[in-house]
Amino acid sequence: MKILVVDDEKLLVKGIRFNLENEGFEVEVAYDGATAVELARTGNFDLIILDLMMPVLSGTEACMKIREFSDVPVIMLTARSEDEDKLMGFACGADDYVTKPFNIREVIARIRALLRRSGGAQQQIRSSLLTAGGLSLDTEQRVAIRDGQVIDLTAKEYDLIELLMKNPRRVYSRESLMNQVWGYSYVGDYRTVDVHIRRLREKLEPNPAEPVYIITKWGVGYYFQGESRTAG
Repeated sequence: MKILVVDDEKLLVKGIRFNLENEGFEVEVAYDGATAVELARTGNFDLIILDLMMPVLSGTEACMKIREFSDVPVIMLTARSEDEDKLMGFACGADDYVTKPFNIREVIARIRALLRRSGGAQQQIRSSLLTAGGLSLDTEQRVAIRDGQVIDLTAKEYDLIELLMKNPRRVYSRESLMNQVWGYSYVGDYRTVDVHIRRLREKLEPNPAEPVYIITKWGVGYYFQGESRTAG
C-alpha cells in the first residue's frame, strides 16, 4: 500500500513517514505542491496526505490538478481550523481534513477508513475496523472512532464496547459482562458495569441521555443496537 506525504515541514514529514512505515505502508514524500502533482501523476499511489499551505503550489491548487487525472483519496493537512478553510479543502476535491496538531493514531484510522471505502485496503492491508453507523472500533489500535474523531477509552471500556459491538442485539446481563470483560466470577455489587456503561455512553453516544448504540434492556442488562460490520 503506497502513500504520498506532502508537507514543507520536513520534521513533520519524517515523523509521519516513520509511523506509516511502522504500520506496513510504503511511503514517498514531497515538500511542495508542484512536486506532489508530478509524483501523483506517475507514482500510482493509494492515498495522498497533502498540506494546505505549501510553496510553489498550495495544497488546494495541487489537489485540483491531481483531480484532473486521478481520484486517489486525499487527506488535507493544515494548521488552520476555520470552517472556510475546510470547505475550500473539500471543494478542491479532498476526501478528509485533519487539523494540526493531530494524533497520529487518528490519521492512521482515517487512512484506513478512506482505503476501505475506496477498495484499496483489500489489496495489502487487513484493516480491522468494526463499524456501525458513525461509530467504529479499530481492533488493532484498540481505539474507538466516532464520526471520524478518535475517542480515548480505558482498557475495560474498550473491552466492553468491543464485546457488545461484536455481538449486536445480544442482551448481556451485568453478571455476564463482569465475567467476560473482567475475567472472573464477581460476587456482590455489579454497579461497576453500570458505571462503565455510563462512561461509554458519555464518550460514544451523540446524546448520552437518549442512547442509540448501547441500549438498556430493563431488568435484564445491556445490548448493542445496530448491525456491526468488519472491514478487512
